[in-house]
Amino acid sequence: MAETILKVKGVSKTFHSKEVKIRAVNNVSFEVNRGETVALVGESGCGKTTLGHCIVRAVDVTGGQVIYIAEDGTEYDLHSLDKKTMKSIRKDIQMIFQDPFSSLDPRMTVFDIISEPLRANFKLTRSELEARVKEAAAKVGLNTSYLKRYPHAFSGGQRQRIGIARALVLNPRVIVCDEAVSALDVSVQAQVINLLKDLQAELGFTYLFISHDLSAVEYISDRVGVMYLGKMAEFATTDQLFKQPLHPYTEALLSSVLIADPTVVTERIPLTGEMPDPANPPTGCFFHTRCRYCIDVCRTEEVKFVEEQPGHFVACHRVKDLKLEGIVTQ
Repeated sequence: MAETILKVKGVSKTFHSKEVKIRAVNNVSFEVNRGETVALVGESGCGKTTLGHCIVRAVDVTGGQVIYIAEDGTEYDLHSLDKKTMKSIRKDIQMIFQDPFSSLDPRMTVFDIISEPLRANFKLTRSELEARVKEAAAKVGLNTSYLKRYPHAFSGGQRQRIGIARALVLNPRVIVCDEAVSALDVSVQAQVINLLKDLQAELGFTYLFISHDLSAVEYISDRVGVMYLGKMAEFATTDQLFKQPLHPYTEALLSSVLIADPTVVTERIPLTGEMPDPANPPTGCFFHTRCRYCIDVCRTEEVKFVEEQPGHFVACHRVKDLKLEGIVTQ
């Protein structure tokens, strides 16, 4: 039986700007099992990055809980912990950021960047510190002779490897990858994704992989959550979601994925209009303003997020009478 390592329970995050209230994340719930990769996908502004920040407690939640289950089985609600306890837990949950340049201090050497988390959490001798840093650098494919150089001397792919080394040097259990490959060239993306998979196989990491690239998500993830306007539209295994989507928004996203087979003809499903203003969300189903299957009930009644099939959750009024198109996974 799968061992749960993270429980996201009804998490909401609201930002206040003057008289405007923006609910960036709205009552999102799911669980992550140890050693798996759960991806969060959706358009820009859907709330997936804000949710990732809530999970690592980079921002405080407005409501709900993020429960981390430690190796000894103790459950911690991350947003109710005092600073001392949170510091002891934080080394177990690390983050890899989107921009591999701006996330690295240009005034620090690679050695100082990778060793900073160690110095903040442990009292190590210089030789112990050097050994840990060299080990982390070697695991991500960085030449240890480059440790005295500064970030500007590296390519984007190499800088992201530095960021990955900084995250893994503490031997974390959970790593949140926030658009970790989106700023890289396509060929470099593949290298970094393969590196993440190799590290997971070797070290047993659990990943939360935040991305808008469905091809990358299909390759790396075990389960996928589709977010729209701060809410979870669908959550399922990668195979279920790609082959048999149950939400019209998921179907539209999948129609944009390029198939590496010239004999396969796919029809792009355009999403008309823009995503609604999160400060003024629509009534009824949160997706009805752009849904080609919308009927009267969708405009008036709020939709519930339910388990329609074993392990397959969806928020759609018409889930039982729609037959949506997926794609064949590679």
